[in-house]
Amino acid sequence: MNGCDADELVYALYQQARGRLDAGDARGAAEILELAVEHEPGKASLHETLGRAYFASSRVEQSRAAFQRALDIDPSDAYAHFGVGRCYERQSRLADAAKHYKLACAMADRDDYATALSRVLARLDPSPRAQ
Repeated sequence: MNGCDADELVYALYQQARGRLDAGDARGAAEILELAVEHEPGKASLHETLGRAYFASSRVEQSRAAFQRALDIDPSDAYAHFGVGRCYERQSRLADAAKHYKLACAMADRDDYATALSRVLARLDPSPRAQ
């Protein structure tokens, strides 16, 4: 298979996986994305989307590893930092989650990132604050 055909295959797999993920079939999306990653292991977007699929199917360790691989490829991927943070939060590793949420917030001004950071910081320091 030449490079152009491989690129088209990976793109088709990615689109199919996104469709399944959007339709709520996270496990099916993960299977397709695993195949796409075999063909293009250096694409951060594939690892990021695979992390989303794993997270949606409650495979938190695999999700964190996929998001971390996306960050290894592209350290400026704000959503991958957010994804790692979500995994750590799900595992009650709140300080680790806060670190990644802070990085995501610094890279992108998104309400969901800020909300997640506030939620984790409140859980880290639940004492009432003086007004």
